[in-house]
Amino acid sequence: MYANVIIDRASDALDHVFTYAVPEGMDVRVGQQVRVPLGSSRADGFVVETTEECALEAARIKPILGLRFAEPVILPEMMELAQWMRGRYNCNLVEALRLMLPAEMRRGGVHARVTRVARLVRPDAQVRGPRQREIVERLRAGDVETPLLPAQALRALVEKGVVEIYEREQRRAPGALRGEPLPDPELTRAQRRAAQEVCAALEGGGRFLLHGVTGSGKTEVYIRLVRKALEMGKSCVVLVPEIALTPQMARWFHQRFGADAAILHSGLSAGEKYDEWQRIRRGEARVVIGARSAVFAPAQNLGAIVVDEEHEGSYQSDRRPRYDAREVAWQRAQAAGAVLLLGSATPSVSSYMRAMPGVRPENRLTLIELPERVGGRPLPEIEVVDMRREFERGNRSIFSARLSEALGDCLEHGRQAMLLINRRGHSSFVSCRKCGYVVKCDACDVSMTYHQAENVLRCHYCGAERPVPRKCPSCESPYIKFFGVGTEQVVEEVRRQFPDAVVLRMDYDTTRKKDAHAKILDAFRRGDADVLVGTQMIAKGLDFPNVTLSGVVAADMTLNLPDYRSVERTFQLITQMAGRAGRARHPGRVVLQTYEPDHYGIRLAASQDFRAFYLRESAYRRGALYPPFTVIARIVFTAGEEEAAQKAAQAAETELNDFLDRGGHRPDIVQMRALECPVKRLRGEYRYQVFLKMYFKADTRSITAQMQTLADKAEGARAELEVNPVNLL
Repeated sequence: MYANVIIDRASDALDHVFTYAVPEGMDVRVGQQVRVPLGSSRADGFVVETTEECALEAARIKPILGLRFAEPVILPEMMELAQWMRGRYNCNLVEALRLMLPAEMRRGGVHARVTRVARLVRPDAQVRGPRQREIVERLRAGDVETPLLPAQALRALVEKGVVEIYEREQRRAPGALRGEPLPDPELTRAQRRAAQEVCAALEGGGRFLLHGVTGSGKTEVYIRLVRKALEMGKSCVVLVPEIALTPQMARWFHQRFGADAAILHSGLSAGEKYDEWQRIRRGEARVVIGARSAVFAPAQNLGAIVVDEEHEGSYQSDRRPRYDAREVAWQRAQAAGAVLLLGSATPSVSSYMRAMPGVRPENRLTLIELPERVGGRPLPEIEVVDMRREFERGNRSIFSARLSEALGDCLEHGRQAMLLINRRGHSSFVSCRKCGYVVKCDACDVSMTYHQAENVLRCHYCGAERPVPRKCPSCESPYIKFFGVGTEQVVEEVRRQFPDAVVLRMDYDTTRKKDAHAKILDAFRRGDADVLVGTQMIAKGLDFPNVTLSGVVAADMTLNLPDYRSVERTFQLITQMAGRAGRARHPGRVVLQTYEPDHYGIRLAASQDFRAFYLRESAYRRGALYPPFTVIARIVFTAGEEEAAQKAAQAAETELNDFLDRGGHRPDIVQMRALECPVKRLRGEYRYQVFLKMYFKADTRSITAQMQTLADKAEGARAELEVNPVNLL
């Protein structure tokens, strides 16, 4: 017997199988992690195929040295998924396989936690001494961990054969999996119709887009789909876009499905992740809730994959392999004959377009709509405040008069408020009012952000810090001033205007520690705080019954970024944030502050008219030739010297032009050029790109494969291919 093994090293030179002999008596199967010789060293690898024949000379074939785990760690269907990802995302096979199991487990750095347990095997035996009799009595009620029993007396009972010791695996359970069981609520008519339609598809599979306004009960439709799948003996995966949402969703599912629910995300400890992965692999937990990487959970007999808040860019990885969890979910569901359910109050333009008439069957999503909130509750009224008029009236505060008034009214009635400012820190940049000098990061082409809590300037790209200058580094004037607004300054303003209010802040800086997201949200849910200030992580999916006010402090902050999706993202952020208010018996109110009240993105978000926004935005994308009507791909070249990065980009541009002409691809190309990246310098290195825009009907696979080849052979610079990147900066 022979095994073809892919070596667990991300190298193009090793991106092919190596054949090894299977030693007599060793049970080797596809998907197992093995230890093998490689040249003069040893390496780990994954078995991708077993065979009884081999064309190589027997003397040249080395044997497998051992198995990492007795059972395969990669399921057959996941092996097929990895092969698909290799072609789709231009990555090495092992880079895809690595996503299929926790990194610490793959490297052998974590194992099951076991504890020694005493079991009574001769309950009628005669024993001496009060301590021995005490142990026997305790063990009559059930097995007990040995550290809880008197050691000397226990040893004597073991020697007599009255008690035996065995090892039991001890689960490291994530804190989010808690809460009392809850009964199913009564469904609305729209929820019932939606649940019936998606559940009926469990027999043969189907792809759906659930478009429901905020508070319409999309999660309850997910739960009914999952319950039906479990009744049919199937398993399910539920994806959420942010770690911040995972504890809440996990709690809801745990309250309905108990031990059948498992959780997977990067915020878990290595031990928790290992134990949850093993429970899923063994079929002990058939409902997986997690962020992007949970799409690779080893759930067997898959019945459904749910992607909540499907519009979120966080579903796309910004590291190689640059996979999109929505695409992977689509592929995995299709291969398993499972249901794929994408849900959002603000679907992406690309997804909503797939639900429109005229789409080819293989790309089509069936649209299901939940047009009203549960219980007939109205959507919150959104009031747009023109901050230009506030300035003219002499208001220099970051809060308009209307927001201050609304916040005061909310607090006076014992309600809670949420305030969104999509920038962390205190001030967005520090500038000299005399000469205009802006303090920038030494390693990146961006301004540094002032963080008042630590009294430092910090780069949000590389993390570099420096003290706040007392005078201008350029002209030495003392007129250094902080400009822009961040979460810290909003918290400061709330406390200034409402000294008795308890305020919590939720952004990247306050959520770095383990379980920090859950602790902040739990405190706010308990009513320990009156106001929650945060970045976009507080804008979606969260459900707090006592929140009656949502404030968007700077609605147009993301509106004018140099990215074709900036208006779409602004619309989504405003709509989602508005949806946090008035979700229970008290009506909600939203105050939207902006300097561009007449912009269609702001205006349509205020009226919460998604269909009108989709028609306007898709017409703009079609006319400007942006995705989904085109595909954007770029190779980013990075080097310590600017000339090296620029030279590598220009060389790739020349070769790519030759390829496009030779292959007859030129008519499908909208735009192609080598130029510097919008953020030219990052972490001390220079960045240039070969930017290409092509029609979606082009042979994108061949063209991106050629771009990957050019990236792999780049000289003098690191190169990385990105297709429809999340961030174009």
